Formats: sequence, structure tokens, C-alpha cells
Amino acid sequence: MDRGTERDGAVAEQAASGRIPLAVVVVDREGLVSHWSSGARRLFGAAKEEALGRPAVDLLPVSGALPEDDDISPYGAYAAYDGLGHDLESSLDGRLYYPAAGRARLTVPERDRVDVLWWAYPLVGPGPERLLVLGADVGRLQQDDQDHDGDTGYERVAPAFALHTDFPGAEELARKLPEILPSMSVDESARVVGQILELGYPVLEFSQNDRVPVTPDWGVPRRVERRVRRERAARAAAQGLPLSREDTDEVEDLEYAAVRERLEFLNEVSGRIGTSLDLSRTIIEVSKAVVPRFTDVAGTYLREQVVAGEGFPEGVPDTTTMWHRVAVEHTDEPGRWDDVVPVGEAMPFPAHTPFFQCMTTGEPVLVPRISEEMGHAIASQFEKRDIRPLITGRSMLVVPLKARHVVLGFMILLRHPERPVFNDMDRVTGAELAARAGLVLDNARMYTYQESVAETLQDSMLPHIPPRMAGCDIATRYLPGTLLGRVGGDWFDSVKLPGARTALVVGDVMGHGLNSAAMMGQLRTAVQTMAALDLPPARLLRNLDDLAQRLGDTYLATCLYAVYDPIASELHIANAGHIPPALVRADNGRSELLDLPTGAPIGVGGVPFEAVRVRVEPGDRIVMCTDGLVEVRGEDIGVGLTTLCESAAHPAASMDDACDTIIRALNTRGGRKDDVALLMARLNGIAPQDVAEWRLALDPEEVGRARAVVREQLHDWGLERVADGAELMVSELVTNAVKNSHSRPVELRLVRGDTLLCEVDDDDHDLPTLLNAGPADESGRGLRVVSVLAREWGASRTSTGKAVWFELTLPRR
Repeated sequence: MDRGTERDGAVAEQAASGRIPLAVVVVDREGLVSHWSSGARRLFGAAKEEALGRPAVDLLPVSGALPEDDDISPYGAYAAYDGLGHDLESSLDGRLYYPAAGRARLTVPERDRVDVLWWAYPLVGPGPERLLVLGADVGRLQQDDQDHDGDTGYERVAPAFALHTDFPGAEELARKLPEILPSMSVDESARVVGQILELGYPVLEFSQNDRVPVTPDWGVPRRVERRVRRERAARAAAQGLPLSREDTDEVEDLEYAAVRERLEFLNEVSGRIGTSLDLSRTIIEVSKAVVPRFTDVAGTYLREQVVAGEGFPEGVPDTTTMWHRVAVEHTDEPGRWDDVVPVGEAMPFPAHTPFFQCMTTGEPVLVPRISEEMGHAIASQFEKRDIRPLITGRSMLVVPLKARHVVLGFMILLRHPERPVFNDMDRVTGAELAARAGLVLDNARMYTYQESVAETLQDSMLPHIPPRMAGCDIATRYLPGTLLGRVGGDWFDSVKLPGARTALVVGDVMGHGLNSAAMMGQLRTAVQTMAALDLPPARLLRNLDDLAQRLGDTYLATCLYAVYDPIASELHIANAGHIPPALVRADNGRSELLDLPTGAPIGVGGVPFEAVRVRVEPGDRIVMCTDGLVEVRGEDIGVGLTTLCESAAHPAASMDDACDTIIRALNTRGGRKDDVALLMARLNGIAPQDVAEWRLALDPEEVGRARAVVREQLHDWGLERVADGAELMVSELVTNAVKNSHSRPVELRLVRGDTLLCEVDDDDHDLPTLLNAGPADESGRGLRVVSVLAREWGASRTSTGKAVWFELTLPRR
């Protein structure tokens, strides 16, 4: 605390030591007293029973400021201006919305008139309490100071009192104190409130480096100290010009106006910063708030973890800590700072610099003028750039941006040489500004971090679907919820099935948050696993419902599961409480909602599911989405479904364009807070001439026939370049199938599409596995050959056995 504020803080420091009890009054939004401490009864004369519920202005009648005849007071003379009393009245009446303090004379029954120092803190937020008023008897303070004349410090008495009071708003007040005092934690405020309301002592357990929280040193009108007056008088006497009373009053009024201006500035800045939780925007707001009113140049630096949106930075910064320059705001000619100190640059700071001192101590550093020597020392860390012309001769103030006692960054503030240098009052103002800005930046950082975690979690759970599957093209969209932490349970998926078929899935776990997202991940994995078993849609949903029952009855989910067979040109669909899909016909461009048995949501249990088959034609499109896209609060869901059909039928140049058209049509209606999953598939089909099938007897001789028919078919298709590899792999798969099948013939199928697909089906349910065959082993090399030559391969169970398949990349035509 600088010399100019030491004596302003003396009142609260004495109260903190247990010497002077305070009167504590809480005023509600109606201007009525809701709390009246025992200290208030002693100071103002009214009993608690008389005070509660009465208008505060009746109990604290203000007669105006003290006259200027009180030079014996160790607290200096206050301006003879009735605004001091007016401020107290304005606070009580609710006309002031910022902290205020001052000195007034009150008329008290049986005590005539009492001189009182007072502090008033507006309480912001819900609850009936509006104002916290603290008062102290000036006479007691003067006597106490005389009794302890010569002390070099104040004894700090810090008994730990629990929060125990009959004041019903104590808990609310404890929550509001950190809003008034950003450096105070919630736990500290609860203890402070407990001690204030119980005994009248304002603070507890504050070190010598902490500012006493209930002393608004930036809001108390500063006085001309007696030392200053003596010096002025001595100089005037030496010159034969006595210091007039009017000159003194003028100086006091100027200092009072300066403090009032700083208070208004801080309140204005507080209102301008933190309008959003976007970190980049918050940084710009903080920079623009101080230029040019408080400074001419403002450079903001943040630690690497803060910029990266990572966790809270740990440990004290050192010379290896990287600081990112995230903003430079100035009043110089445009571009003057851009090349020398570009935004986005990261650099460490040596130990000899004022910047290092600020970030390691967490305290402001004031340099009245940057000398040539200091300018050279600062410029030495900028390679091939001479920063000296920009900084030498300017006044500099470096203020830390702190949150939870950790330095997140700092601001370098510079004033032009012709402007008054930064002084101690500016240092206090800058520290208060930085404390508020640090809190706002930390809130934005935490929001950014939580948003990043949520997005990472959601992205990790959503599959990366290839745009082309056998016989269909697929496009997807996912939109997160519009509220903080709106991690949801919506998902989509596609699974490759035997017979060139594709499973299309859209689901929605009801609710939001990490638990819903985790449940979604479990269900999506289960669907993928059961789809690989080639379960029919209704059976798959039945099994999924059973699984959800075993996982717990906390969550419900809806799910739409469709299997597209491009060879048969058919969709096989089952629904578990989900909104129906839209089908857009290629021949006439019309769209319709498919009429499906709705079914119950997954997790209800004991409810049957039905599946239907829908005939489709090449070029038809199916649109599947979650209800977050079509449902808006206060609007019938039928409106959204109609809009879905209309927008899905709109012509588009590509699948991505078609998805964007749907999103634009439905996402701009407003009111959406839920996340959205959208999957669109264009059902291209596979022409009969692109499919070849053979049935092979369980005879080793059939392996040779399989090689021959495959080579002949590939020749007919003009794919001779892949014939050798395909023939070798077919030989290995058919050999295994003939060897392991029981009674049913082996089926061999070739499908020509974007790739060449080969499938071998048999009635054995044991899936093959890769083996490490030794030099003397007679078998175990077949699948190894397939895994080396094929673009992709796999095996899955079917209702009658298994299917082993591989794909080959086709040569470009």
C-alpha cells in the first residue's frame, strides 16, 4: 500500500487488530434495515429490535460533511464539501451503484452528534440484500491512535470465528463479497462475513502485502497530509507567500476529483470487459478499455498454457517461461508497432527486466521514465529489431494479470513522454484494473478449456465415416449444443456389412453432459459390434435394449437402424422411438417421411421392435437426423419435420451442399439448444452386370474352378491388371472355406464398384485369424497373403455362418 493510502487503510487495520469495533448495517432493496449489529447499536443508539425493518435513512440522519477545523485528527482534514454526506444518503437510497466511503456527522439520540467514518458496498446479484454499510467512531479512532503513538506496525489478531449469526442473508453476503473484492475467495469471504456480523471486526488473517478488503482506498477522498501542508507552508513562508486556505481547499478538491475519476474509470472498465466468454474477444476488450484514457500503449502477454486453452498453469514463471504477445493497442500512427512487436510472437523474459519482476512477484512495477540504459537492456532481447525509439523516455507500468494467486500474464502500459508519468495512484489503479481483468480472462480461459475438452470428447466419440461405401455416398454433420458444456448424446455411424450392404445408424441419448456422452459411446460401440454380427435390424435393437437395461435405468435413448442392400435396392429399417427418416425420390424430386413402427426408446425394456422393408431406386436419398435439428421449444415438431422434407428435396450440387441446405433451413429458426446429428446417404445401387456369383461344391477341385471363373470375369470387366492378385487371394479363401464348411455349398461373389469386392461365404461360424506360420508349417499363410495384397480385408459372422472378404483398388481408366 503506497504512502498516499497508508492512512486511509489505518482505520480498517486498527479494526482488524481488534481495537475498534465496527457498526455493520445491511440494507435491503426497499431501503429497509435487514441486519443491525451490536456495534451499530453502540454507535447509533438504536436497539436491534427498533432498527430492523425501518428505513435506513431514518436511523442514519446525515447532517453533512465536517467543517474544516479538525486539523488535530491524525487522519487529515477532509474537504468541506457536502457531497460526502450526500454520498452516504445516495448509497442508502440506492442511487449509487459503486463502492463509496467518506466521513459524516450523524445526530444520535443521547449523544448529540457523532463523527463517523463510513464505507458502503453495493451488493450485486439475487437476494433481497442491496447494501453493506460499515461505520466507525472517529473519536475512538483518534483516541486509539494516540494510545498507540510510536507503533511501527499493527498487531494482527486473527481468531477464527465460524459463520454463526441470525442474519438470514449472511450466506448470500459471503457469496457477494468476492464480486466486490475480486482478490477474495469464497472461503475467505465466509469467514470475513462471520467475523463482521458476530463481532464487528472486518478482516482476518491478511498478510502485510494484502490490501484490507473492506477499505476502499481508491474510493476514500484523499486528504492533503499534514506533512505536505507543512512543506507547502514552509516553502510559502520562505518566499513570504503564506499558503491560503483557498489554495488548500482547491488542492483537496482536485485530489478528490482525481480519485473520483479513477473510480469511475474502473467501474467503466469493469462494465466494458467480460461481455463474452471468448478469450480472444476478452483480450481485445481489456486492451481497448485502457487506451487512450489511462495509457497510450497497452501490450498484453499471456502464458503459453493460457493461449493454448490448456489447464491452469502451475508453478512460478521463470526465465524459460514463454509469453505470447496476444494484443497491442496504441495511439501512435498505424503500423508503427506492428513490425517491431507483432501480435502472436512468443518469447521469454530475462531476470533483469521489470517484466520478470512483475510476473515472479505478482506485483505492479512502476518505471517513471525508461532511461537510455533501461531501453537498451529491454531492446537487447529483440533480435534485429530496435525497439528503443518506441519506449525510451516513456513512463511504464507493468501490471500482473492474476487469478487464484497465479500469474496468467501481464500488461505493459506506456505513456508518451509529454503525458504525466505514472504515479502511485496509477499503480493502485493499474493493480485494481489488472485484478478485474485477470478474473475475466481466467473465466474466459476456463470456458475455452471446458469447451475444448467437451469438443475433444465429442469428436473422439463420433466416427469418421468414409464418403463412399458400397453402392452409396454418405455425408454427415454434427452441431454441438449452444450452451456451455452442452456435450450431448447424439451420434451417427455407418458399418460395412457382408454382401456389399451398409448399416446406417442415428441415435440420441436423452439428456446432456458427460454421462450422456459416455452412455452414447457405449451404445455406439455396441451397435458396431452387433452390426458386425449381421443381426437383423429388429433383433439388433432388441439386443441393444437388453444391454441398456444391464447398464442401468438412468438413461433412455432413441435409435434408427437401417441396412441398405444396393444389389437388392432395398432398405431394411427398424425404429426405437426416433423421429422418422425422410426419403427423397430421384425420379420426381419429392420427399416423404417414412411411415415406420415407432417402437419404444432403448432402455424402456420389454417392448418388441418391428422392421420394415422399403423399396428404393438408384439416386434416392435417405435423410436421418436427431430431434435437435427439427424440434424448437414452443413450436410443434411437425413444423420442423415439414421443413426437413422441403429442404431435403431442394436440388444441390453435392451431398455436402445438400446437408448445408438442410442445416441452413432448420438451424436459423432460433431457439435451438440441443446438439444435432445428421446423416444423409445417396443410394446409388449396384447394377446386376456389376455383380457375379457362383456356388462351389465342397470339393478341393472347386478351388481351381474358382480361380478360372474369377480370371474370366475380370477379363470381361476389363480388369486384367488386378487378375493375378485377385486369383491368388480367391484361391486361399476358397481353399479355407471348402476345408472348414460342413454341408452348405460355398458362395463366391465379385462386386465391381469403386473397388473390387470379393466375398466367400460358408456355413462355419468360426472366424479366421492371422497366424505366424513357421518354416516347417504346412498351413497358416493364406490370410497373411490376403492381408499383404488386399487394400482391405475382414471377416464377419452371418446368420448362416461367416463371410470373409477383401477389396482391391481398381486401376484408373
